[in-house]
This record gives sequence, structure tokens and C-alpha cells, in this order.
Amino acid sequence: MNLQPGSDDEPEVNLTPLIDVVFLLLIFFMVSTTFEHQSRIQIELPEATAEASQPDDKSLEIIIDAQGRYFIGDQQVVNTQLKTLIGAISEVVGEREDIPVLIRADANTPHQAVITALDATSQLGLIHISLATSKAEEE
Repeated sequence: MNLQPGSDDEPEVNLTPLIDVVFLLLIFFMVSTTFEHQSRIQIELPEATAEASQPDDKSLEIIIDAQGRYFIGDQQVVNTQLKTLIGAISEVVGEREDIPVLIRADANTPHQAVITALDATSQLGLIHISLATSKAEEE
């Protein structure tokens, strides 16, 4: 290429490598991009009434604090193992399987602690189980 003044040759820029790179990028993005959206799980959340029901005097109340410790009535269960919880509940319930159970769990309770309480009541054949909530404060 002669760039001296007075020459009739115009400088040329070769665009072939640039077109090749753009074409390769286009192919890469077409292959790596998905055009279908993943299906999202559609769930319908349960609704709770604003009115609180009064617990029955004959009901069993299981309280779970923020650390995952269990209390049956006012008595703390020795440890958080399932067998211990089943033993403590069966001691209070006796032979009655129709007794209503109210589980009061702290908002920061580990999920596993609530599931363990539900599993213990289920293994004892207790089927009338309620989870206690508090009414949300309106601003």
C-alpha cells in the first residue's frame, strides 16, 4: 500500500475478518440462548381467617421456641429427638386419639422442629392438628 501524496490508490480496510467475528458471535449467541421459558410451579396458597378460634381446655398444646425446644403445656421436653417427643406427648394424651392438638411455633423456629412435631403427632394417631398464628398488625 503506497500512502505517498499524489498517488491515485485509495487505502482499503479489509472487513472480512470483522464479518467473520460477528458471524461467529451471532452463531454462539443463537446456540447458547434458550427461547423457551422454564415452566414455573403454580401453587395456590392457603388462606387464613382473621378471626382466631379459642383453644379447647381439653386440647394438647405443643409450644416450640426460636431455638427449636419443645414445651408440652408448661413443661419442657428433655431433648429435641423424635422418640422423646413422642413419649412426652403419649404420656399427656394417654389413650385418647381424638384430642385436638395446637402447635404454637415461634416465627424464627427452624422448619425441621415443626415437621418433627407434626411427625410425632401423626405417629401417635392424632389427626386434629392446628397451627397457631397471630393476626398481622395493620399499619
